[in-house]
Amino acid sequence: MAKAKITQLDIETYSVVEQQKRMTEYGEKLIDVERIVKKPIDIWLIGNTGMRNPWRIPSGFKVYAESNMVGRLRSPEDQVAFKMLLVKTGEIGGDLDKDKDASITRKYRLMFNKYGFAYPEVTKKDGFDQEELGPVDVITPLGETFYNADTVSAQQECFLRGLIVPMEKLDDNRTFSPLLWVLSVMLSIEKRVGDTKINFIEFATCVQTTTPLNDVEKVVDAILKIREERKGAENKKKYDRELIDKAFERYLKQKGNFKDYADMNIRYLISSGIVKRAGRGLSLVPEYHSMAIELIKDVVSTESLKERYKKLCEGAPLPTDNEETANKVLNDLIAELEYYGIEYKMPDIPLDSAKNINMVRASLKKDIDKFKEEQYAKQQYDEWKEIYEYMNLLISNNGKELELEEDYVIKVPKSEAAAYLEWTLWRAFLAIDHTINKPYEARGFNIDQDYLPVGTAPGGGSDMVFEFEDYVIAVEVTMSTNSRQEAMEGEPVRRHVADLVLNNEKPVYGVFVANKIDSNTAETFRIGVWYNQNDEKMALRIVPFTLKQFSEYFKFMFENKTVNPDVFLELFNKCFEAKDGKGGPEWKQEIANIINSNI
Repeated sequence: MAKAKITQLDIETYSVVEQQKRMTEYGEKLIDVERIVKKPIDIWLIGNTGMRNPWRIPSGFKVYAESNMVGRLRSPEDQVAFKMLLVKTGEIGGDLDKDKDASITRKYRLMFNKYGFAYPEVTKKDGFDQEELGPVDVITPLGETFYNADTVSAQQECFLRGLIVPMEKLDDNRTFSPLLWVLSVMLSIEKRVGDTKINFIEFATCVQTTTPLNDVEKVVDAILKIREERKGAENKKKYDRELIDKAFERYLKQKGNFKDYADMNIRYLISSGIVKRAGRGLSLVPEYHSMAIELIKDVVSTESLKERYKKLCEGAPLPTDNEETANKVLNDLIAELEYYGIEYKMPDIPLDSAKNINMVRASLKKDIDKFKEEQYAKQQYDEWKEIYEYMNLLISNNGKELELEEDYVIKVPKSEAAAYLEWTLWRAFLAIDHTINKPYEARGFNIDQDYLPVGTAPGGGSDMVFEFEDYVIAVEVTMSTNSRQEAMEGEPVRRHVADLVLNNEKPVYGVFVANKIDSNTAETFRIGVWYNQNDEKMALRIVPFTLKQFSEYFKFMFENKTVNPDVFLELFNKCFEAKDGKGGPEWKQEIANIINSNI
Protein backbone atom coordinates (compact mmCIF):
# COMPACT_ATOMS: atom_id res chain seq x y z
CA MET A 1 0.00 0.00 0.00
CA ALA A 2 1.25 3.48 -0.85
CA LYS A 3 2.71 5.49 2.00
CA ALA A 4 3.12 9.24 2.21
CA LYS A 5 4.09 11.92 4.66
CA ILE A 6 1.25 13.74 6.37
CA THR A 7 0.66 17.06 4.67
CA GLN A 8 -1.14 20.17 5.85
CA LEU A 9 -4.02 19.24 3.54
CA ASP A 10 -4.27 15.86 5.25
CA ILE A 11 -4.19 17.48 8.67
CA GLU A 12 -7.16 19.63 7.69
CA THR A 13 -9.32 16.49 7.54
CA TYR A 14 -9.01 16.30 11.35
CA SER A 15 -11.19 18.14 13.84
CA VAL A 16 -9.87 21.49 15.07
CA VAL A 17 -9.18 20.01 18.52
CA GLU A 18 -6.90 17.32 17.08
CA GLN A 19 -4.86 19.43 14.67
CA GLN A 20 -2.17 20.78 16.97
CA LYS A 21 -1.63 17.49 18.77
CA ARG A 22 -1.48 15.35 15.64
CA MET A 23 0.75 17.77 13.72
CA THR A 24 3.27 17.45 16.54
CA GLU A 25 2.89 13.72 17.12
CA TYR A 26 2.59 12.44 13.56
CA GLY A 27 3.97 15.22 11.38
CA GLU A 28 7.14 13.34 10.44
CA LYS A 29 5.80 9.76 10.45
CA LEU A 30 4.85 7.71 7.41
CA ILE A 31 1.36 6.28 7.61
CA ASP A 32 -1.22 4.88 5.19
CA VAL A 33 -2.83 7.54 3.02
CA GLU A 34 -6.01 5.46 3.20
CA ARG A 35 -6.15 5.94 6.99
CA ILE A 36 -5.28 9.64 6.94
CA VAL A 37 -8.30 10.77 4.92
CA LYS A 38 -10.86 9.21 7.25
CA LYS A 39 -12.29 11.15 10.20
CA PRO A 40 -10.09 10.03 13.09
CA ILE A 41 -11.10 8.58 16.40
CA ASP A 42 -9.26 8.70 19.69
CA ILE A 43 -9.47 6.75 22.94
CA TRP A 44 -10.00 8.61 26.20
CA LEU A 45 -8.00 7.42 29.14
CA ILE A 46 -8.98 7.85 32.79
CA GLY A 47 -6.17 5.82 34.35
CA ASN A 48 -2.45 5.62 33.76
CA THR A 49 -0.59 2.92 31.86
CA GLY A 50 2.05 2.94 34.58
CA MET A 51 -0.60 2.23 37.21
CA ARG A 52 -3.21 -0.02 35.68
CA ASN A 53 -4.75 -0.94 39.01
CA PRO A 54 -6.54 1.94 40.80
CA TRP A 55 -6.43 0.00 44.07
CA ARG A 56 -2.71 0.69 44.35
CA ILE A 57 -3.61 4.34 44.94
CA PRO A 58 -5.12 4.12 48.49
CA SER A 59 -2.13 2.39 50.10
CA GLY A 60 0.35 4.54 48.16
CA PHE A 61 -1.50 7.67 49.24
CA LYS A 62 -1.44 6.50 52.85
CA VAL A 63 2.35 6.17 52.65
CA TYR A 64 2.51 9.69 51.19
CA ALA A 65 0.14 11.27 53.73
CA GLU A 66 2.03 9.77 56.66
CA SER A 67 5.47 10.77 55.35
CA ASN A 68 7.48 13.96 55.66
CA MET A 69 7.34 14.35 51.87
CA VAL A 70 3.93 15.96 51.44
CA GLY A 71 4.36 18.73 48.86
CA ARG A 72 7.82 17.40 47.90
CA LEU A 73 7.43 15.17 44.85
CA ARG A 74 8.87 17.29 42.05
CA SER A 75 12.67 17.38 42.30
CA PRO A 76 14.69 14.36 41.09
CA GLU A 77 16.04 13.85 44.61
CA ASP A 78 12.58 13.89 46.18
CA GLN A 79 11.23 11.52 43.54
CA VAL A 80 13.95 8.98 44.32
CA ALA A 81 13.37 9.46 48.06
CA PHE A 82 9.64 8.75 47.72
CA LYS A 83 10.33 5.70 45.55
CA MET A 84 12.61 4.33 48.28
CA LEU A 85 9.90 5.02 50.86
CA LEU A 86 7.46 3.00 48.73
CA VAL A 87 9.99 0.15 48.65
CA LYS A 88 10.63 0.33 52.39
CA THR A 89 6.92 0.17 53.23
CA GLY A 90 6.39 -2.76 50.85
CA GLU A 91 4.17 -0.74 48.53
CA ILE A 92 6.37 -1.61 45.57
CA GLY A 93 9.07 -4.21 45.01
CA GLY A 94 11.26 -5.30 42.17
CA ASP A 95 14.82 -4.54 41.12
CA LEU A 96 16.06 -1.32 42.73
CA ASP A 97 18.55 -0.82 39.91
CA LYS A 98 15.69 -0.35 37.49
CA ASP A 99 13.70 2.87 37.29
CA LYS A 100 16.65 4.90 38.54
CA ASP A 101 14.92 8.17 37.74
CA ALA A 102 11.96 7.09 39.95
CA SER A 103 9.26 7.33 37.28
CA ILE A 104 7.01 5.40 39.68
CA THR A 105 6.88 8.49 41.91
CA ARG A 106 5.60 10.57 39.00
CA LYS A 107 2.92 7.96 38.31
CA TYR A 108 1.68 8.07 41.88
CA ARG A 109 1.81 11.87 41.87
CA LEU A 110 -0.15 12.00 38.62
CA MET A 111 -2.94 9.88 40.09
CA PHE A 112 -3.01 11.85 43.36
CA ASN A 113 -3.45 15.02 41.29
CA LYS A 114 -5.85 13.50 38.76
CA TYR A 115 -8.36 12.43 41.39
CA GLY A 116 -8.06 15.59 43.48
CA PHE A 117 -6.33 13.96 46.45
CA ALA A 118 -3.38 16.38 46.14
CA TYR A 119 -3.41 19.84 44.55
CA PRO A 120 -2.32 19.73 40.89
CA GLU A 121 0.28 22.12 39.54
CA VAL A 122 -1.07 25.31 37.97
CA THR A 123 0.84 26.81 35.03
CA LYS A 124 0.72 30.29 33.44
CA LYS A 125 -1.39 29.07 30.53
CA ASP A 126 -4.11 27.98 32.96
CA GLY A 127 -5.00 31.64 33.57
CA PHE A 128 -4.87 31.65 37.37
CA ASP A 129 -2.27 31.30 40.13
CA GLN A 130 -1.35 28.32 42.28
CA GLU A 131 -2.29 30.36 45.38
CA GLU A 132 -5.90 30.48 44.17
CA LEU A 133 -6.10 26.66 44.34
CA GLY A 134 -3.70 25.36 46.97
CA PRO A 135 0.01 24.46 47.42
CA VAL A 136 1.13 22.03 44.75
CA ASP A 137 0.96 18.35 45.82
CA VAL A 138 -0.32 19.21 49.30
CA ILE A 139 -3.23 17.06 50.48
CA THR A 140 -6.66 18.46 49.57
CA PRO A 141 -9.94 18.26 51.52
CA LEU A 142 -10.95 15.29 49.34
CA GLY A 143 -7.50 13.79 49.99
CA GLU A 144 -8.11 14.05 53.74
CA THR A 145 -11.41 12.21 53.29
CA PHE A 146 -9.70 9.59 51.11
CA TYR A 147 -6.93 9.08 53.69
CA ASN A 148 -9.48 8.58 56.47
CA ALA A 149 -11.72 6.27 54.40
CA ASP A 150 -11.54 2.94 56.24
CA THR A 151 -13.74 0.83 53.97
CA VAL A 152 -13.70 -0.01 50.27
CA SER A 153 -17.10 1.69 49.89
CA ALA A 154 -15.79 4.92 51.42
CA GLN A 155 -12.76 4.87 49.12
CA GLN A 156 -15.01 4.19 46.13
CA GLU A 157 -17.04 7.28 46.95
CA CYS A 158 -13.85 9.36 46.82
CA PHE A 159 -12.96 7.87 43.44
CA LEU A 160 -16.52 8.59 42.29
CA ARG A 161 -16.33 12.25 43.34
CA GLY A 162 -13.13 12.57 41.31
CA LEU A 163 -14.42 10.73 38.25
CA ILE A 164 -17.59 12.80 37.85
CA VAL A 165 -15.65 16.05 37.45
CA PRO A 166 -15.57 16.80 33.68
CA MET A 167 -11.81 17.03 33.03
CA GLU A 168 -11.57 15.58 29.48
CA LYS A 169 -11.52 18.13 26.66
CA LEU A 170 -14.34 18.11 24.08
CA ASP A 171 -13.54 21.34 22.26
CA ASP A 172 -12.18 24.79 23.05
CA ASN A 173 -15.02 25.59 25.45
CA ARG A 174 -16.34 22.29 26.79
CA THR A 175 -15.15 19.31 28.80
CA PHE A 176 -16.78 16.01 29.81
CA SER A 177 -16.57 13.14 32.31
CA PRO A 178 -15.88 9.72 30.71
CA LEU A 179 -17.66 7.98 33.61
CA LEU A 180 -20.81 10.03 33.05
CA TRP A 181 -20.59 9.37 29.30
CA VAL A 182 -20.43 5.61 30.01
CA LEU A 183 -23.47 5.90 32.31
CA SER A 184 -25.33 7.77 29.56
CA VAL A 185 -24.63 4.94 27.11
CA MET A 186 -25.64 2.33 29.69
CA LEU A 187 -28.95 3.98 30.48
CA SER A 188 -29.69 4.45 26.77
CA ILE A 189 -28.98 0.76 26.16
CA GLU A 190 -31.27 -0.12 29.05
CA LYS A 191 -34.17 1.76 27.44
CA ARG A 192 -33.72 -0.35 24.31
CA VAL A 193 -33.00 -3.83 25.73
CA GLY A 194 -33.81 -3.65 29.45
CA ASP A 195 -30.22 -4.19 30.63
CA THR A 196 -27.31 -1.79 31.23
CA LYS A 197 -24.56 -4.29 30.37
CA ILE A 198 -21.82 -3.30 27.90
CA ASN A 199 -19.59 -6.12 26.63
CA PHE A 200 -15.82 -5.74 26.44
CA ILE A 201 -15.55 -5.52 22.63
CA GLU A 202 -18.44 -3.03 22.56
CA PHE A 203 -16.69 -0.89 25.13
CA ALA A 204 -13.33 -1.15 23.33
CA THR A 205 -14.63 -0.11 19.91
CA CYS A 206 -17.77 1.94 20.53
CA VAL A 207 -17.69 3.52 24.01
CA GLN A 208 -14.11 4.54 24.85
CA THR A 209 -13.71 5.82 21.27
CA THR A 210 -16.70 8.18 21.51
CA THR A 211 -17.66 11.27 23.51
CA PRO A 212 -20.76 13.44 24.05
CA LEU A 213 -19.93 14.99 20.66
CA ASN A 214 -21.36 11.75 19.29
CA ASP A 215 -25.09 11.03 19.26
CA VAL A 216 -25.60 8.57 22.12
CA GLU A 217 -28.41 6.81 20.23
CA LYS A 218 -26.11 6.19 17.26
CA VAL A 219 -23.51 4.76 19.65
CA VAL A 220 -26.18 2.41 21.00
CA ASP A 221 -27.19 1.53 17.41
CA ALA A 222 -23.57 0.52 16.72
CA ILE A 223 -23.44 -1.58 19.91
CA LEU A 224 -26.68 -3.41 19.11
CA LYS A 225 -25.51 -4.01 15.55
CA ILE A 226 -22.34 -5.63 16.92
CA ARG A 227 -24.44 -7.85 19.18
CA GLU A 228 -26.61 -9.01 16.32
CA GLU A 229 -23.71 -9.68 13.97
CA ARG A 230 -21.61 -11.32 16.66
CA LYS A 231 -24.44 -13.63 17.61
CA GLY A 232 -24.37 -15.07 14.08
CA ALA A 233 -20.58 -15.10 13.68
CA GLU A 234 -19.06 -18.58 13.39
CA ASN A 235 -15.76 -17.40 14.87
CA LYS A 236 -16.35 -14.72 17.49
CA LYS A 237 -12.63 -14.15 18.14
CA LYS A 238 -12.12 -13.46 14.44
CA TYR A 239 -15.14 -11.16 14.43
CA ASP A 240 -13.70 -9.20 17.37
CA ARG A 241 -10.33 -8.87 15.63
CA GLU A 242 -12.01 -7.55 12.51
CA LEU A 243 -13.95 -5.00 14.60
CA ILE A 244 -10.70 -3.66 16.01
CA ASP A 245 -9.07 -3.72 12.55
CA LYS A 246 -11.93 -1.60 11.23
CA ALA A 247 -11.68 0.86 14.13
CA PHE A 248 -7.90 0.99 13.68
CA GLU A 249 -8.38 2.42 10.19
CA ARG A 250 -9.36 5.68 11.92
CA TYR A 251 -6.88 5.54 14.80
CA LEU A 252 -3.31 6.79 14.47
CA LYS A 253 -1.71 5.11 17.49
CA GLN A 254 -1.04 1.49 18.41
CA LYS A 255 -3.70 -1.10 17.64
CA GLY A 256 -3.10 -2.81 20.99
CA ASN A 257 -4.46 0.27 22.75
CA PHE A 258 -8.04 -0.77 22.00
CA LYS A 259 -7.80 -3.77 24.34
CA ASP A 260 -5.15 -2.46 26.75
CA TYR A 261 -6.89 0.85 27.35
CA ALA A 262 -10.31 -0.81 27.57
CA ASP A 263 -9.05 -3.14 30.29
CA MET A 264 -7.57 -0.24 32.24
CA ASN A 265 -10.52 2.14 31.70
CA ILE A 266 -12.94 -0.53 32.93
CA ARG A 267 -10.83 -1.04 36.08
CA TYR A 268 -10.91 2.67 36.91
CA LEU A 269 -14.62 2.98 36.13
CA ILE A 270 -15.33 0.08 38.49
CA SER A 271 -13.31 1.79 41.25
CA SER A 272 -16.18 4.31 41.46
CA GLY A 273 -18.44 1.62 42.93
CA ILE A 274 -21.35 2.72 40.72
CA VAL A 275 -20.58 0.15 38.00
CA LYS A 276 -19.43 -3.45 38.31
CA ARG A 277 -17.97 -6.18 36.14
CA ALA A 278 -20.27 -8.21 33.92
CA GLY A 279 -18.06 -10.90 32.41
CA ARG A 280 -15.25 -8.93 30.77
CA GLY A 281 -17.53 -5.93 30.36
CA LEU A 282 -19.44 -3.85 32.88
CA SER A 283 -22.92 -2.91 34.05
CA LEU A 284 -24.60 -0.52 36.45
CA VAL A 285 -24.86 -1.51 40.13
CA PRO A 286 -28.67 -1.81 40.60
CA GLU A 287 -28.91 0.15 43.84
CA TYR A 288 -27.27 3.17 42.16
CA HIS A 289 -29.77 3.41 39.31
CA SER A 290 -31.42 6.58 40.64
CA MET A 291 -28.03 8.17 41.27
CA ALA A 292 -26.92 7.44 37.70
CA ILE A 293 -30.01 9.12 36.28
CA GLU A 294 -29.20 12.27 38.24
CA LEU A 295 -25.48 12.18 37.41
CA ILE A 296 -25.90 12.12 33.61
CA LYS A 297 -27.68 15.47 33.69
CA ASP A 298 -24.21 17.07 33.78
CA VAL A 299 -22.03 15.01 31.43
CA VAL A 300 -20.67 18.12 29.70
CA SER A 301 -19.34 21.27 31.38
CA THR A 302 -18.44 24.81 30.30
CA GLU A 303 -16.86 25.63 33.67
CA SER A 304 -13.35 27.09 33.75
CA LEU A 305 -10.36 24.94 34.71
CA LYS A 306 -10.11 26.83 37.99
CA GLU A 307 -13.72 26.01 38.89
CA ARG A 308 -13.28 22.37 37.94
CA TYR A 309 -10.00 22.04 39.85
CA LYS A 310 -11.65 23.49 42.96
CA LYS A 311 -14.54 21.06 42.63
CA LEU A 312 -12.09 18.19 42.10
CA CYS A 313 -9.99 19.03 45.16
CA GLU A 314 -12.86 19.79 47.53
CA GLY A 315 -14.81 16.71 46.47
CA ALA A 316 -17.44 17.13 43.77
CA PRO A 317 -21.00 17.04 45.10
CA LEU A 318 -22.94 13.83 44.51
CA PRO A 319 -26.70 13.63 43.92
CA THR A 320 -26.91 11.79 47.26
CA ASP A 321 -25.75 14.98 48.97
CA ASN A 322 -29.29 16.13 48.18
CA GLU A 323 -31.99 14.81 50.54
CA GLU A 324 -34.50 13.89 47.81
CA THR A 325 -31.99 11.90 45.74
CA ALA A 326 -30.47 10.35 48.86
CA ASN A 327 -33.95 9.02 49.66
CA LYS A 328 -34.35 7.60 46.14
CA VAL A 329 -31.02 5.77 46.37
CA LEU A 330 -31.91 4.48 49.84
CA ASN A 331 -35.22 3.17 48.48
CA ASP A 332 -33.37 1.47 45.60
CA LEU A 333 -31.19 -0.31 48.18
CA ILE A 334 -34.19 -1.34 50.30
CA ALA A 335 -35.81 -2.73 47.14
CA GLU A 336 -32.64 -4.81 46.58
CA LEU A 337 -32.75 -6.11 50.16
CA GLU A 338 -36.39 -7.10 49.77
CA TYR A 339 -35.76 -8.66 46.35
CA TYR A 340 -33.16 -11.00 47.88
CA GLY A 341 -35.27 -11.62 50.98
CA ILE A 342 -32.58 -10.23 53.28
CA GLU A 343 -33.71 -9.43 56.77
CA TYR A 344 -32.67 -5.95 57.79
CA LYS A 345 -33.23 -3.54 60.61
CA MET A 346 -33.45 0.18 59.98
CA PRO A 347 -30.89 2.00 62.17
CA ASP A 348 -32.40 4.26 64.77
CA ILE A 349 -31.43 7.42 62.89
CA PRO A 350 -33.97 10.04 61.80
CA LEU A 351 -34.19 10.38 58.00
CA ASP A 352 -34.28 14.16 58.20
CA SER A 353 -31.12 15.04 56.27
CA ALA A 354 -29.04 13.76 53.38
CA LYS A 355 -26.20 12.99 55.80
CA ASN A 356 -28.41 10.81 58.01
CA ILE A 357 -30.03 9.10 55.04
CA ASN A 358 -26.61 8.21 53.65
CA MET A 359 -25.52 6.86 57.05
CA VAL A 360 -28.57 4.57 57.05
CA ARG A 361 -27.83 3.52 53.48
CA ALA A 362 -24.21 2.70 54.34
CA SER A 363 -25.40 0.56 57.25
CA LEU A 364 -27.94 -1.33 55.15
CA LYS A 365 -25.45 -1.77 52.32
CA LYS A 366 -23.27 -3.81 54.68
CA ASP A 367 -26.21 -6.22 55.09
CA ILE A 368 -26.64 -6.71 51.36
CA ASP A 369 -22.88 -6.97 50.80
CA LYS A 370 -22.58 -9.69 53.47
CA PHE A 371 -25.54 -11.61 52.04
CA LYS A 372 -24.13 -11.49 48.51
CA GLU A 373 -20.70 -12.59 49.72
CA GLU A 374 -22.24 -15.56 51.52
CA GLN A 375 -24.02 -16.50 48.27
CA TYR A 376 -20.73 -16.11 46.44
CA ALA A 377 -19.06 -18.45 48.95
CA LYS A 378 -21.69 -21.11 48.30
CA GLN A 379 -20.93 -20.96 44.55
CA GLN A 380 -17.25 -21.77 44.97
CA TYR A 381 -17.74 -25.56 45.14
CA ASP A 382 -19.05 -25.43 41.57
CA GLU A 383 -16.27 -23.02 40.54
CA TRP A 384 -13.40 -25.33 41.53
CA LYS A 385 -12.08 -25.69 37.95
CA GLU A 386 -11.78 -21.92 37.60
CA ILE A 387 -10.03 -21.73 40.98
CA TYR A 388 -7.60 -24.44 39.85
CA GLU A 389 -6.87 -22.51 36.64
CA TYR A 390 -6.19 -19.37 38.65
CA MET A 391 -3.61 -21.38 40.60
CA ASN A 392 -2.00 -22.40 37.31
CA LEU A 393 -1.88 -18.76 36.20
CA LEU A 394 -0.21 -17.86 39.50
CA ILE A 395 2.31 -20.68 39.06
CA SER A 396 3.34 -19.38 35.62
CA ASN A 397 2.89 -15.72 36.72
CA ASN A 398 3.35 -14.40 33.19
CA GLY A 399 0.32 -12.09 33.09
CA LYS A 400 -1.30 -13.98 30.21
CA GLU A 401 -5.02 -14.48 29.77
CA LEU A 402 -6.78 -17.83 29.77
CA GLU A 403 -10.10 -18.28 28.00
CA LEU A 404 -12.23 -20.73 29.99
CA GLU A 405 -15.22 -20.48 27.70
CA GLU A 406 -16.55 -18.22 25.00
CA ASP A 407 -16.37 -14.59 26.17
CA TYR A 408 -15.05 -15.64 29.58
CA VAL A 409 -11.39 -14.90 30.17
CA ILE A 410 -9.40 -14.98 33.42
CA LYS A 411 -6.11 -13.24 34.10
CA VAL A 412 -3.72 -12.51 36.96
CA PRO A 413 -2.01 -9.13 36.43
CA LYS A 414 1.65 -9.57 37.33
CA SER A 415 1.64 -6.53 39.60
CA GLU A 416 -1.29 -7.99 41.57
CA ALA A 417 -0.09 -11.59 41.86
CA ALA A 418 0.28 -11.43 45.66
CA ALA A 419 -3.30 -10.22 46.10
CA TYR A 420 -4.63 -12.82 43.67
CA LEU A 421 -2.74 -15.59 45.48
CA GLU A 422 -4.50 -14.75 48.76
CA TRP A 423 -7.83 -14.44 46.95
CA THR A 424 -7.41 -17.76 45.11
CA LEU A 425 -6.56 -19.68 48.30
CA TRP A 426 -9.54 -18.03 50.03
CA ARG A 427 -11.79 -19.25 47.22
CA ALA A 428 -10.18 -22.71 47.39
CA PHE A 429 -11.05 -23.19 51.08
CA LEU A 430 -14.54 -21.77 50.49
CA ALA A 431 -14.92 -24.44 47.80
CA ILE A 432 -13.71 -27.16 50.20
CA ASP A 433 -16.52 -25.80 52.39
CA HIS A 434 -17.74 -26.70 55.92
CA THR A 435 -16.36 -23.51 57.48
CA ILE A 436 -18.38 -22.17 60.38
CA ASN A 437 -17.04 -18.63 60.18
CA LYS A 438 -18.39 -16.30 57.48
CA PRO A 439 -16.40 -15.74 54.25
CA TYR A 440 -15.82 -12.08 55.14
CA GLU A 441 -14.53 -13.15 58.57
CA ALA A 442 -12.13 -15.65 56.99
CA ARG A 443 -10.20 -13.20 54.80
CA GLY A 444 -7.77 -10.54 55.91
CA PHE A 445 -7.84 -8.66 52.60
CA ASN A 446 -10.53 -6.46 51.06
CA ILE A 447 -12.60 -7.25 47.99
CA ASP A 448 -14.56 -5.03 45.63
CA GLN A 449 -18.18 -5.32 44.48
CA ASP A 450 -17.11 -8.04 42.01
CA TYR A 451 -15.42 -10.06 44.82
CA LEU A 452 -12.00 -9.39 43.29
CA PRO A 453 -9.10 -8.62 45.66
CA VAL A 454 -8.35 -5.06 46.68
CA GLY A 455 -4.76 -5.28 47.88
CA THR A 456 -3.30 -7.85 50.25
CA ALA A 457 -4.01 -8.59 53.91
CA PRO A 458 -2.23 -6.27 56.37
CA GLY A 459 0.62 -7.68 58.44
CA GLY A 460 -1.14 -7.81 61.81
CA GLY A 461 -2.61 -11.30 61.42
CA SER A 462 -2.93 -14.34 59.19
CA ASP A 463 -3.86 -13.79 55.55
CA MET A 464 -6.84 -16.13 56.07
CA VAL A 465 -8.34 -18.00 59.01
CA PHE A 466 -10.89 -20.75 58.42
CA GLU A 467 -12.73 -22.12 61.42
CA PHE A 468 -14.23 -25.61 61.22
CA GLU A 469 -16.22 -27.60 63.74
CA ASP A 470 -13.21 -29.20 65.42
CA TYR A 471 -10.18 -27.15 64.36
CA VAL A 472 -8.87 -23.94 62.81
CA ILE A 473 -6.73 -23.64 59.68
CA ALA A 474 -4.64 -20.49 59.24
CA VAL A 475 -3.41 -19.88 55.70
CA GLU A 476 -0.39 -17.73 54.85
CA VAL A 477 0.85 -17.16 51.31
CA THR A 478 3.69 -15.35 49.58
CA MET A 479 4.92 -14.74 46.05
CA SER A 480 8.47 -14.56 47.43
CA THR A 481 10.62 -17.51 46.31
CA ASN A 482 14.19 -16.40 46.99
CA SER A 483 16.45 -16.66 50.03
CA ARG A 484 14.71 -13.67 51.67
CA GLN A 485 11.54 -15.74 52.00
CA GLU A 486 12.47 -17.00 55.44
CA ALA A 487 13.38 -13.50 56.70
CA MET A 488 10.09 -12.08 55.37
CA GLU A 489 7.76 -14.91 56.37
CA GLY A 490 9.38 -17.10 59.06
CA GLU A 491 8.70 -14.87 62.06
CA PRO A 492 5.31 -13.38 61.03
CA VAL A 493 3.80 -16.74 60.09
CA ARG A 494 4.85 -18.36 63.36
CA ARG A 495 3.66 -15.33 65.34
CA HIS A 496 0.26 -15.32 63.63
CA VAL A 497 -0.24 -19.06 64.21
CA ALA A 498 0.91 -18.70 67.84
CA ASP A 499 -1.58 -15.87 68.43
CA LEU A 500 -4.38 -18.09 67.12
CA VAL A 501 -3.26 -20.98 69.34
CA LEU A 502 -3.40 -18.70 72.39
CA ASN A 503 -6.88 -17.47 71.49
CA ASN A 504 -8.52 -20.74 70.47
CA GLU A 505 -9.52 -23.83 72.36
CA LYS A 506 -9.52 -25.78 69.10
CA PRO A 507 -6.31 -27.11 67.53
CA VAL A 508 -4.74 -24.66 65.07
CA TYR A 509 -2.97 -25.76 61.88
CA GLY A 510 -0.83 -23.42 59.78
CA VAL A 511 -0.71 -23.83 55.99
CA PHE A 512 2.02 -21.92 54.17
CA VAL A 513 1.85 -21.72 50.35
CA ALA A 514 4.39 -20.30 47.88
CA ASN A 515 5.46 -21.10 44.33
CA LYS A 516 8.77 -22.32 45.73
CA ILE A 517 9.61 -23.18 49.34
CA ASP A 518 13.07 -22.03 50.38
CA SER A 519 14.84 -24.67 52.47
CA ASN A 520 15.50 -22.14 55.24
CA THR A 521 11.75 -21.44 55.42
CA ALA A 522 11.03 -25.15 55.60
CA GLU A 523 13.61 -25.56 58.37
CA THR A 524 12.04 -22.73 60.41
CA PHE A 525 8.60 -24.33 60.18
CA ARG A 526 10.04 -27.82 60.78
CA ILE A 527 11.43 -26.62 64.13
CA GLY A 528 8.13 -24.80 64.71
CA VAL A 529 9.05 -23.22 68.03
CA TRP A 530 7.59 -20.02 69.47
CA TYR A 531 7.94 -18.52 72.94
CA ASN A 532 5.06 -16.52 74.38
CA GLN A 533 5.44 -13.44 76.59
CA ASN A 534 5.92 -15.67 79.64
CA ASP A 535 8.77 -17.52 77.90
CA GLU A 536 6.64 -20.64 77.65
CA LYS A 537 7.63 -22.79 74.71
CA MET A 538 4.92 -23.47 72.10
CA ALA A 539 5.15 -26.19 69.47
CA LEU A 540 3.44 -24.99 66.30
CA ARG A 541 2.00 -27.13 63.54
CA ILE A 542 2.88 -25.49 60.20
CA VAL A 543 3.35 -27.26 56.87
CA PRO A 544 4.79 -25.55 53.77
CA PHE A 545 3.29 -26.51 50.40
CA THR A 546 4.23 -25.32 46.95
CA LEU A 547 1.28 -23.87 45.07
CA LYS A 548 1.70 -26.66 42.52
CA GLN A 549 1.37 -29.30 45.27
CA PHE A 550 -1.65 -27.61 46.80
CA SER A 551 -3.33 -27.15 43.40
CA GLU A 552 -2.85 -30.77 42.37
CA TYR A 553 -4.25 -32.10 45.64
CA PHE A 554 -7.13 -29.60 45.41
CA LYS A 555 -7.91 -30.91 41.91
CA PHE A 556 -7.55 -34.53 43.10
CA MET A 557 -10.16 -34.06 45.86
CA PHE A 558 -12.73 -32.65 43.44
CA GLU A 559 -12.11 -35.15 40.66
CA ASN A 560 -12.33 -38.03 43.13
CA LYS A 561 -15.31 -36.56 45.01
CA THR A 562 -13.46 -36.57 48.32
CA VAL A 563 -13.87 -32.85 48.97
CA ASN A 564 -13.79 -32.35 52.70
CA PRO A 565 -11.55 -30.36 55.08
CA ASP A 566 -10.96 -33.55 57.08
CA VAL A 567 -9.43 -35.14 53.98
CA PHE A 568 -7.11 -32.18 53.56
CA LEU A 569 -6.25 -32.27 57.27
CA GLU A 570 -5.32 -35.93 56.95
CA LEU A 571 -2.81 -34.97 54.26
CA PHE A 572 -1.56 -32.12 56.46
CA ASN A 573 -0.91 -34.46 59.39
CA LYS A 574 0.96 -36.95 57.22
CA CYS A 575 3.19 -34.16 55.94
CA PHE A 576 3.67 -32.68 59.41
CA GLU A 577 4.67 -36.04 60.93
CA ALA A 578 7.19 -36.57 58.12
CA LYS A 579 9.41 -33.79 59.51
CA ASP A 580 10.79 -35.93 62.34
CA GLY A 581 14.45 -36.73 61.96
CA LYS A 582 14.86 -34.69 58.79
CA GLY A 583 16.33 -31.33 57.81
CA GLY A 584 14.48 -28.69 55.81
CA PRO A 585 15.45 -29.96 52.32
CA GLU A 586 14.63 -33.59 53.19
CA TRP A 587 11.28 -32.60 54.69
CA LYS A 588 10.37 -30.69 51.53
CA GLN A 589 11.13 -33.78 49.45
CA GLU A 590 9.10 -36.01 51.76
CA ILE A 591 6.08 -33.65 51.47
CA ALA A 592 6.37 -33.92 47.69
CA ASN A 593 6.53 -37.73 47.94
CA ILE A 594 3.47 -37.91 50.20
CA ILE A 595 1.38 -35.73 47.88
CA ASN A 596 2.46 -37.70 44.81
CA SER A 597 1.61 -41.01 46.48
CA ASN A 598 -1.80 -39.69 47.55
CA ILE A 599 -2.84 -38.51 44.10
